[in-house]
Amino acid sequence: PCHTTREIAETLNIHHSSIHGHLKKLGYVSNLDNWVPHELKEVHLTARINICDMLIKREENDPFLKRLITGDEKWIVYNNVVCKRSWSRRDGTPQTTSKADIHQRKVMLSVWWDFKGVVFFELLSSNQTINSNVYCQQLDSLNESIIQKRPELINRKDVVFHHVNARPHTSLITRQKLLELGWDVLPHPPYSPDLAPSDFHLFRALQNSLRGITFNSDEAVNQHLVQFFADKDRSFYERGIMKLTERWQKIIEQNGQYIID
Repeated sequence: PCHTTREIAETLNIHHSSIHGHLKKLGYVSNLDNWVPHELKEVHLTARINICDMLIKREENDPFLKRLITGDEKWIVYNNVVCKRSWSRRDGTPQTTSKADIHQRKVMLSVWWDFKGVVFFELLSSNQTINSNVYCQQLDSLNESIIQKRPELINRKDVVFHHVNARPHTSLITRQKLLELGWDVLPHPPYSPDLAPSDFHLFRALQNSLRGITFNSDEAVNQHLVQFFADKDRSFYERGIMKLTERWQKIIEQNGQYIID
């Protein structure tokens, strides 16, 4: 599939236009390859299949998606440059747009949400990143927000918690904090952003909302996020959580390969 028509023609010693004609008749078209997060090895594919199968069976026997709280982190850059289309004469020079500085100012967003909406989010100080101690402090703040916004989960000790396998999330200190909180932590297969609702649903919509926007302060970023989260109705958040069952099934059908959206 990665050979050109000229390469195939040279191997078969026939004209490349004949190769092109045959491929077209067979229904083949030339496409750019899709980027994937990681080159999955057999052990990763097996883990993805096994975990998805287990979660499907669990949801069938004891539905838990409406008790699920999921979270992740995302960098928000100050200058969200967009390359626009513009009209010009055939012999004219196209408009130019400068790329954003690779070292430009940015701030990290941490957010946790469920099928009803955002439970808690926080912006770290500019250019500060997550470590285990910071993450555990955030989990305490999240727990306080759950008590206020989702008391029914706390009262029944029914919190089902999901996060990806980033190092601060899987450290010993974090695992001890989660045991202390008493949450039921879902397994997440390695290298699997396509199974993280924040990645495949929430952050995709958020990134679209940032297109072309320039911020001048953390407070401006915060205001945008508050408005963005508030503008999304409950059906938006519910759709993101409930997609999980469909995606787990798709992973099994694809023998563990990535879902390409």
